[in-house]
Amino acid sequence: MIVSMFQETTLFLVCGLGSLGQHCAMALKKFGVKVVAIEQTMPKSWEFPELPNFFEELIIGDCRQIEILERAKLKKCRSVLIVTSDEEVNAQTALTVRELNDNIRIVMRCGQENLNQLLNQQLGNFFADDPTQLTASAFALEGLGDETIGFFAINNYRFEVTKHQIKGSNSWFYGRKLYELNNKKRRVLSHINTQNKNFKGFYKWELNSPLNVGDTLIYVELVDEFSLRNYQSLPQVKKRRKQWQEGVTIFLSRFKLELSQLGNFSLLRQVRTVVLVCSLLIIILLIIGTFLFQFYYPDTTLIYAFYATAILLLGGYADLFGNFEPIAPIPPWLQFFALSLTVIGTAFVGVLYAALTEALLSAKFQLIRPRPIIPQKDHLVIVGLGKVGQRVANYLKEVKQPQVGITFNPDFDRTILSDIPLIIGNLKESFIQGNISKAKSIIITTENEMLNLEIALMARSVNPEGRLVIGAYRKGLSEKLTHLLKNAQVISSYAVAAEAFAGAAFGENILSLFRQQNQTVLVTEYQIESHDTLNGLLIVEISYGYDVLVIFYQNKFQEIKLMPSLEIRVEVGDRIIILGTVDGLKRIEQGNILLTSRCWGVRINWIPHQDAAFEGANAITRISGCDLALARKLMESIPNTLPMAFYQHQAQYLIRELSKVLIKAELINFFPD
Repeated sequence: MIVSMFQETTLFLVCGLGSLGQHCAMALKKFGVKVVAIEQTMPKSWEFPELPNFFEELIIGDCRQIEILERAKLKKCRSVLIVTSDEEVNAQTALTVRELNDNIRIVMRCGQENLNQLLNQQLGNFFADDPTQLTASAFALEGLGDETIGFFAINNYRFEVTKHQIKGSNSWFYGRKLYELNNKKRRVLSHINTQNKNFKGFYKWELNSPLNVGDTLIYVELVDEFSLRNYQSLPQVKKRRKQWQEGVTIFLSRFKLELSQLGNFSLLRQVRTVVLVCSLLIIILLIIGTFLFQFYYPDTTLIYAFYATAILLLGGYADLFGNFEPIAPIPPWLQFFALSLTVIGTAFVGVLYAALTEALLSAKFQLIRPRPIIPQKDHLVIVGLGKVGQRVANYLKEVKQPQVGITFNPDFDRTILSDIPLIIGNLKESFIQGNISKAKSIIITTENEMLNLEIALMARSVNPEGRLVIGAYRKGLSEKLTHLLKNAQVISSYAVAAEAFAGAAFGENILSLFRQQNQTVLVTEYQIESHDTLNGLLIVEISYGYDVLVIFYQNKFQEIKLMPSLEIRVEVGDRIIILGTVDGLKRIEQGNILLTSRCWGVRINWIPHQDAAFEGANAITRISGCDLALARKLMESIPNTLPMAFYQHQAQYLIRELSKVLIKAELINFFPD
């Protein structure tokens, strides 16, 4: 939902001015809205010195109290961002806010997914996520390297964002024009060459430019399953060699594992054989002893003789013969036999205890799946297996990347992430066991920033060529780490998450995010309503006018189109999903369409026949949105310049469509430099 009249309600409330709260306030500042803040105590330090002057009002108090929320003009606020570090306080505040305002948008910090879903069902107009979990995909993608920079799923459709540099003329991209790469499964996001080295927008490149060696291409593509582009880009010979080497390594590892399991099975079988033999021996001795005692003492019943033998087998020799003064003397051989029964019975009890212990231990360890063997090289190491580390590991499993998890928590639940190698120990030993020196990437996700710094420095010393991804939470430390470790990727979790929280505050659903050349690109869902700024626009106008990319369209009849045509008009009840930066979302929110870029025209020079004129008028109507009668009238007087302004890519698209029916047209700049 996008409010078209941006000035109607521009007051936003931020509860909690910790690091995340301050970053959220700064993200809202980019939208030019008024912000009221509530904090329990005045912050001792500000990560952004200019921030206190930005607030419309700063209230010191408990955000759970009704009088504090009323003082913050809650009923006049469009959204409230509840981002304190205490999840219980956040939940209580959300419930109180909904009691006071039925329509306000609630954005809450909380890492409990089940609670978030329940609150969403009960409160409505609600968004909640944990900042560290929200940015886990950014950690995973940075660890993968330069090729795969984003992946996400929408309605079970998988999308992958790839950054590919053309390194030789053998690349299938080489020599092709950029517009040729756009199809039903792929859209180009950015083209970077020697003239355009930085990302400045989705369409700041020339569609008709051919791709050359050294150019970098960023594109989003619909895929069947997530994969690693850098692996696929290997030459075929090297790829086969790598596959063969990996196959041999896996075979040997499994062979060793099977030998180990076979040895264990053989040992268990030997123990069970001993138990079986001992059991048979005990039964035989029990029968012999019963008949011997009953034969030597005819007056004794068979049952008493059986019990006497059983007592001897259970170690009861002293009970029967210790103070026993028989009427008739007992032959020495019978006493020796009785003593032998006791010794053999005691040994049998020991074997029985050992077998029971072995059975219990085997049952316990069978519940825990054996973990894979630690890779020797070219793997990713995740240091810190908290919430963000576990989510990073799950992301990496989706792309089938070899990885190792390291945690310093001795009480870590070993049933978690049971299908990846795990190392639990101190820092130095973990580095040796995890083969850090030969790892492709080291991803550091612990919540202790000083520990992250120590790990980063150690990792750089033992593996100077490895990719280093470091998590940071405070603005100052992230900047210093960036300067200290030049080639490291430092991700400020709160800074990245704040952009998503700010986008969600305007009523949109943030599905995912990824980083593109130090900018955060948000995967954002829009439900079109009658008063929205997107209502009635063509997708071509949304894309070029707001500098975003529409990758998903679903109309009110639930018909889905992936990488939809630019000619579709968005109407009430439709659902679209876009890729856009915070600046793009800001323009959509304000209805600030880029009219200055709409400065291109199309001049039609020649039409071969009347049928071409008929099809050309249809193309003009589809792509420009003008009236069909006007388009047909324009085609009657040729040569002629169309009286409507286009975006450059839109005009070039129209010219290509006209060329399909042999109409000759050219691009005109209405405002040349």
